[in-house]
Amino acid sequence: MEKIKKSVSTLCRQCDMHCGVTVQFRNGRPEKVTGLKANPFSRGFICAKGKAVLDWVTHPQRILTPLKRQADGSFKEIAYKDALNEIADRMLAIKRRYGAEAMGIWIGEALGFLHQPQYARRFIQAFGSPNYFSADSVCFSSVFIAYHLVKGYWGSFPDFENARAMLLWGINPMVSYPPFMRAIERAKKRGSKLIVIDPIKSETAKRADLFIQIRPGTDGALAWGLANYLIEHDWYDHEFVHEYAIGFNAFSAYARKFSPEVVADTCGVSEEILSKVAGLMAEAKPAVSQLTGISLEHHVNGVNTIRAIASLSGLCGAEDVKGGELWPKEIKTNNLCVHDQTASFGQRPTGADRYPLLYGLCGQCHSLTAMDSMLGEGECPMRGLIMSGANPVLTNPNSKKVAKALGSLDLMVSRELFHTQTSRLAHYILPNASFLERSELYCYASQQRVAISNKVFDIPGVTDDYTFWRDMAGILDLGDDCFPWKDQDAVNRFILEPSGIGLDELKNMPEGWVYDSFEYKKYRHQSFPTPSGKYEFACRGLSYPGVPELPEYHNPPYLARSDSDYPFILITGGRKKHFFNSRYLNVSRLRKKISGPHMEISPTDADRLKVGNGNWVNVASRIGSIKIQVKVLEEGKILPGFVQITHGWDAANVNLLVDDRELDPISGFPNMKSIPVKIETL
Repeated sequence: MEKIKKSVSTLCRQCDMHCGVTVQFRNGRPEKVTGLKANPFSRGFICAKGKAVLDWVTHPQRILTPLKRQADGSFKEIAYKDALNEIADRMLAIKRRYGAEAMGIWIGEALGFLHQPQYARRFIQAFGSPNYFSADSVCFSSVFIAYHLVKGYWGSFPDFENARAMLLWGINPMVSYPPFMRAIERAKKRGSKLIVIDPIKSETAKRADLFIQIRPGTDGALAWGLANYLIEHDWYDHEFVHEYAIGFNAFSAYARKFSPEVVADTCGVSEEILSKVAGLMAEAKPAVSQLTGISLEHHVNGVNTIRAIASLSGLCGAEDVKGGELWPKEIKTNNLCVHDQTASFGQRPTGADRYPLLYGLCGQCHSLTAMDSMLGEGECPMRGLIMSGANPVLTNPNSKKVAKALGSLDLMVSRELFHTQTSRLAHYILPNASFLERSELYCYASQQRVAISNKVFDIPGVTDDYTFWRDMAGILDLGDDCFPWKDQDAVNRFILEPSGIGLDELKNMPEGWVYDSFEYKKYRHQSFPTPSGKYEFACRGLSYPGVPELPEYHNPPYLARSDSDYPFILITGGRKKHFFNSRYLNVSRLRKKISGPHMEISPTDADRLKVGNGNWVNVASRIGSIKIQVKVLEEGKILPGFVQITHGWDAANVNLLVDDRELDPISGFPNMKSIPVKIETL
């Protein structure tokens, strides 16, 4: 048998994880992907998506040449330089007519999370526009805001390895974060207790010591109930609360509203369960680790719910301790952004007037408001957009409106690996590089470690992000200092300069480099990065506009006002382990694992509707409807009265049912997890 000629180790970026992988070559061709044991994050683990990565990047449907849309809607090949020149001419025309802010950049999750956003920010800032959009304005920014309101930072992931109690709120790491689930399993073997709070009995919930099947959107009431129980029974950490925090008296007074009876009535969680969870937390403190999922962000009470959950860590004294919530030290690096991301430019970033924290803390413009701007609503028109690795027609609420808005633009550019529902609306489609075709730096905040993903190979005709943004900046004459580096290696060297480690040295360290040792309880000698310098159970004064002093709880709309015309409550977006949003559905070995989109329903409701597996139904909300097949779940997996549909499918696009007007008042995040619907058999 012929020997493998070569192998290259890198970091897999198929999803939110940084798993280490090795790509093996035979006769110069990539043949196989295996897990990298030297990677401390994944320890040799590789998921189904990682194993299929070569199927994805070498897929016959991969876009390999620039395309220009014709008058009849078809696409025709165009030379790369000609495409960039035409794009630049259109951008300048938009700038002359409407101003620079009429151009925006939208970065999705399909291509990366570090350099890709920073290149885009650098470019659009140099062009003169504040309008940077990304998937973060419907994913992640809400939790980032919530944790900043409490302690001034977001600690990424807790120290599961050393925890004695682990609370997972609306998250299923067995599917979405497998390496963290492995850490959770190791902790369980050492005696740590796993508590899962979720409306659906997920794969992770089946591994839990205690599963709490809660009504969607009521997690905030449960968090307040736990806080009240800990305070009433004097089970909280007095030293941390009284020495290093503010707002406890107001917090404690508000918590008294959430008696066990109120929690039971609101959440469907009994006093016995409430008492048991609070007791486990008290027994384990301070080694209590909590992790919240995106499902909490997708409610109109999301920010305050996560604030309340974050505050439980403070009550347990679990801040910056072994086994608790870590406060990582940042690595010293150079920033790729030309200006600070929160600079105002003297202009009006889209949505910043309504959601100032989304822009002020996260540097994100509000993508849902952008749709209105594209359709002529508001003072600032949005007429041009360069989109990279994003498919909002399938992933954002009110898909019909999204498609109409994007289709109305004077210029839309899509940089993609494959044709998508969104790219088909573009005037120009440009081939983009996967993570195997570029090199960039990644930080494991929970380990205070930096590592590099090595470029594995080139694909002819495909341009990486740095080259594209540099070329566009040159054509637009944005200045020699806009993208002054020769290539990605030069960029990485620039970023690393202040850190004290060289790029060549890092390339030879597949395990990465630990840039600092852990120091716990840093708050004893340095202030929390909050306005008060302390952990804030309550926000001080008017430091944050539009934010209530306490993380007040309000019922989700479906509980606040029932709707007999739409008697079921739809939960959207449950993750499936073989796919990530709308990605990888074209990989045949992964598609074999699931036949298509389904509406998941309880046996009780299936009997009531007289439907079974494979039957077709029509699911309708107040803004749209879809036809979809039924999947009846086992008893107890989902509460009667609720159904679940995963997003990302061209057929049965569930976001046609999700309204974009029901938003969290702090973050602007949409309600995507509790939508009233009616179901009709076909």
